[in-house]
Amino acid sequence: MTPTTAPQPPAPSRTDPVLVYDGDCGFCTTSVTFAERHLRPRCRITAWQFADLDALGITEQRSEYEVLWVTPTGTVYGGAQAVARLLLRTGGPWAVVGAVLTLPPVRWLAHGAYRLIARNRHRMPGGTPACALPTNGRPTPPS
Repeated sequence: MTPTTAPQPPAPSRTDPVLVYDGDCGFCTTSVTFAERHLRPRCRITAWQFADLDALGITEQRSEYEVLWVTPTGTVYGGAQAVARLLLRTGGPWAVVGAVLTLPPVRWLAHGAYRLIARNRHRMPGGTPACALPTNGRPTPPS
């Protein structure tokens, strides 16, 4: 008699979007902490270092490059558009700001501003020298 495997239940579907950020970057962590405390977006927030990237349909390379917003259906927004989606999920006046960030030409300007900040995040408040390094060049914390 050959053993059979009972059918596995389908993986639970996500009902909330997920914001994925760089948990090794002080500026990114400070920004996320601010959003959690003051904006209270309706989403799950996780550092890419602790996320199941395959399940989210994103790569480590993209996660290192920019903040990502993954919808329950798997659509991925990056950079300024991820920030816009986060703001849209807060409600109130911040949602209006998020909506404006999705409109051209504001969207194009927001993309440029995001890239400028991302390239200089180690110089921003809360940033550390580790923010400027690629993941494989970051020091590992002592155990």
